[in-house]
Amino acid sequence: MALPTFTMRQLLEAGVHFGHQSRRWNPKMGPYIFGSRNKIHILDLQQTVPLLYQALKVVRDTVAGGGRVLFVGTKRQASEIVADSAKQCAQFYVNHRWLGGMLTNWKTVSNSIKQLRKLEEQLSGDSSGLTKKEVLRMTRQRDKLERALGGIKEMGGLPNVIVVIDTNKEELAVQEANKLGIPVIGILDSNSNPDGITYPIPGNDDALRAINLYCDLFKQAVIDGISVEMADDGVDLGAAETPIMEEEIPAAEAVAEEVVATEEVAAEEVVVAATEETATVETDAKAS
Repeated sequence: MALPTFTMRQLLEAGVHFGHQSRRWNPKMGPYIFGSRNKIHILDLQQTVPLLYQALKVVRDTVAGGGRVLFVGTKRQASEIVADSAKQCAQFYVNHRWLGGMLTNWKTVSNSIKQLRKLEEQLSGDSSGLTKKEVLRMTRQRDKLERALGGIKEMGGLPNVIVVIDTNKEELAVQEANKLGIPVIGILDSNSNPDGITYPIPGNDDALRAINLYCDLFKQAVIDGISVEMADDGVDLGAAETPIMEEEIPAAEAVAEEVVATEEVAAEEVVVAATEETATVETDAKAS
């Protein structure tokens, strides 16, 4: 396998270039902003492309070396997508609520995971000796722990890298990762704070299409890393399979040419779609 690839057209169609209204921005994001149209900031995809490739490579190499990846996205738009993508690539996720100390106080979290396993065993076994009230209480406790810790109960230790969809909402997760020296890959919208993000990716963190694209690319990068790890361990991945040549990361000049060409074709689309996308972004942002 090879690193997942994507085109500038895919980023544009997913609305990755749309930021928030120009009055709602973080000045620290200035270097990543291309300009403003219809009072909406447009993120610089010429920077997004190489930075996204770099982040995908980090994820692939981490998994290839036996590391663990933690996906973090608790906002309404990202919750289900993050969980599904992590499950499909056998990695870990937090999609309900980030509990304080989830990384920095791992010992306590581990005890809660043990409690979750104990409740699962009790409820899946013979509960004839329990009253209905006791079963109901245990079920509610299990469901509460499952929502909070279900995505990390098999992690077995701290992650080697975390992927964060909304760095503002998941500020606590970023702070804990920084304290422990865990690299952070973060999607940065125009109102985000890039401080503490090891591998920043300028992009829309509200639109469903954009979140779907990010998660799908990271999922493929993890699967590629698993394939590399298995190959290094001598596992036969199928001698009859046609080898796939790994695509090299585009040079800066090539990216620039593609941006210019694509922007010329999509310029009218951006102007027309900006008004419609504003309503969607604002609604999603308020809901989150």
